[in-house]
Amino acid sequence: MEYRLIADYHTHTCYSHGKGTIEQNVIAARRRGLKRIAITDHGFNHIGIGMRLDDLDRMRREIDTLRGKYDDIEILFGVEANLISMEGDIDIPEEYIGAFDIILMGFHKAVMPYSLKEGWRLFLKNALYSVVPLCDADKLRHDNTMAMIRAMERYPIHTITHPGAKIDIDTRLLAKHAVKHKVFLEINSSHGFMTEEYVKIAMEEGACFVINSDAHTPENVGDMARGIMIAQRAGVPPDRILNSQDFLY
Repeated sequence: MEYRLIADYHTHTCYSHGKGTIEQNVIAARRRGLKRIAITDHGFNHIGIGMRLDDLDRMRREIDTLRGKYDDIEILFGVEANLISMEGDIDIPEEYIGAFDIILMGFHKAVMPYSLKEGWRLFLKNALYSVVPLCDADKLRHDNTMAMIRAMERYPIHTITHPGAKIDIDTRLLAKHAVKHKVFLEINSSHGFMTEEYVKIAMEEGACFVINSDAHTPENVGDMARGIMIAQRAGVPPDRILNSQDFLY
């Protein structure tokens, strides 16, 4: 099965944990023949590497300038927000939600939680479980999944990034709600998540996917070979992949 991918919706720059500039990512995307790229640096609560609120205007100005300079590629200003509570809170202040063209959301470990209580419920319980099981595994998986579902209900989330990579989830339940809220599930070429098994389960629920590079250097922008391999092995039709030229939904 062949996928003709024309966009990369998950790339990082020096404004968070990436090594290159916004323009270097754009140039790399153009070299790979992509028609669209999203700049999606890490959310504000990501400890040590998150975006800074006072950089937002500067980033937007840079992107606006690059849009005028390169008219053969669409450049989206985005963010990879973090889940920070079991109630579905994410680390974008409400007044800044509209600042972005696209909002991705995922779970990361080194993140400031919404509160001390949520730090225990969401972060410490998951961190400790593999060492000292403190609760029922099925309940923890369900609670994790419901936290992501609540985030989809509360915010205009475009894509769930690398679901299953850093936190245990119920793929089938997440996929059902992703379909309901028209949210894409990412097949991440860097982490290798979703796995082939997860993709097959999500497909049964009608989910649509996006294959992204999760590039942290310009050289990796548009490098989606690993994600393509996972999608191919799972048998995902090209018309179920957002950044495929054949996407029909």
